[in-house]
Amino acid sequence: MKNLIISNRNRLLASCMILLSLWSCKMGKNYEAPDITSPSEYRFGVDSLVSTENDTIGWWTLIQDQVLDSLITVALENNQDVKVAMQRIVEAEKLYRIQKVNTRPQLSYDANYSYGTYSGFILPEGANGNYFAGASLNWEIDLWGKNKRLSEAANANYLGTVYGLRAVQISLISEVTAAYVQLLENRASLVVAQETLASRDSSMIIMEARYEQGIIPELDLNQAQIQQAIAESSIPIYKRGIALSENLLSVLIGTSSKSYVAGLALENQIKPPVIPAGIPSDLLKRRPDLLRAEQDIVAQNAQVGAAIANRFPTISITGVGGIASQALNNAANGPAGGWNIGAGLTGPLFQWGRNKRQVEVEKARLEASIQEYERSAILAFREVEDALASIQYYEEERVAREKHTRAARNAEYLSKQRYDRGVTSYLEYLEQQRQAFDAELNLVKIQSNILAAYIQLYKALGGGWITPQEQQEAQGNN
Repeated sequence: MKNLIISNRNRLLASCMILLSLWSCKMGKNYEAPDITSPSEYRFGVDSLVSTENDTIGWWTLIQDQVLDSLITVALENNQDVKVAMQRIVEAEKLYRIQKVNTRPQLSYDANYSYGTYSGFILPEGANGNYFAGASLNWEIDLWGKNKRLSEAANANYLGTVYGLRAVQISLISEVTAAYVQLLENRASLVVAQETLASRDSSMIIMEARYEQGIIPELDLNQAQIQQAIAESSIPIYKRGIALSENLLSVLIGTSSKSYVAGLALENQIKPPVIPAGIPSDLLKRRPDLLRAEQDIVAQNAQVGAAIANRFPTISITGVGGIASQALNNAANGPAGGWNIGAGLTGPLFQWGRNKRQVEVEKARLEASIQEYERSAILAFREVEDALASIQYYEEERVAREKHTRAARNAEYLSKQRYDRGVTSYLEYLEQQRQAFDAELNLVKIQSNILAAYIQLYKALGGGWITPQEQQEAQGNN
């Protein structure tokens, strides 16, 4: 009998070893990156492009305003969206750890105590205190790799949240910078409006004196009043814009609404001299939103394998051991303790095609995630092209706007001289005033648009760019 027990135990252990040797089997295809056809070069890129993978959020390569730099630093620490994204990482990391332990043996215990004459059967010795304590072991052999696939999915979800945090950070940096630039634009426009109003207030004093002396008609006075009112009415518009920009900045950096002291003026903001935007294919390795979308494919590919594995039998090893009170042992005519170990096989027999349909569902989701990734990649290429084109053509427009502004200012000055000498009508002078005012405001707007385009490029490239010299230094340090 003893030899028979040993023989059976050896067979059981041998069976377990065979099952473990097959444990590496995983159902479904291993992940393969989607084949994205990217353009060979950016349409509006520069000739000396740089290929780089920059893992840092180096906004300092774009922003050289100390006030803005400090605002971004505070925002990255205090912004609620960033904090939420950080907690998503913690959540995903814990879920990944939970999934990993599902591949390991699970040990649990059970204990109970009761007092009376009944414990599943009538106790012959009368009322007694009875107890039982034991432990059980359950180990699902991952024969078809279901748990491994689920671990792959959990790990991909975790990496996706890491890339998601970077995407939130880059978006936040862009939003803070855009709000700051808008604040500078409103303040610069306010200065233009205030200076224009001050000039027209001075002119109004002269115009009123001339009208009272009968030198000019009332129509000229009314026209001067109209131009004065136009400049005066624009001031609250830009003051309101300043207040709204400051409120937005406060929300982004996670503080109460307040006024902000600007660093460099809008016209003094330093722009990068060159744009080493990189080659298009690098965009797929740099943009965190694309990296996160790729991890969605990885996770869904693993879910397909897990769904396939669900169609096959599950093999588990179980074991139980424990001790019981003497009264229970006497009633059962058995020893004080016992144990057993065994293996079980369970699997679907007839599910009306449910498991098969679930595989088809997961495959459809996988195909959808691939299409979503490809669509995001196409949009990413477009965003870079839009930003590069905007920078190029806004710079060309800026040159023309500066010429326009200089000419309009000079024309306003000359027209005033001509009017004071009685050479031309006041309507000509008013028209030159209007054109000069509009030209200065348009120049402020284009200066703001250029900075906004650099911000757009920073975000489109997945966190900026680095110069060739900085790339060489980084490679040297490595």
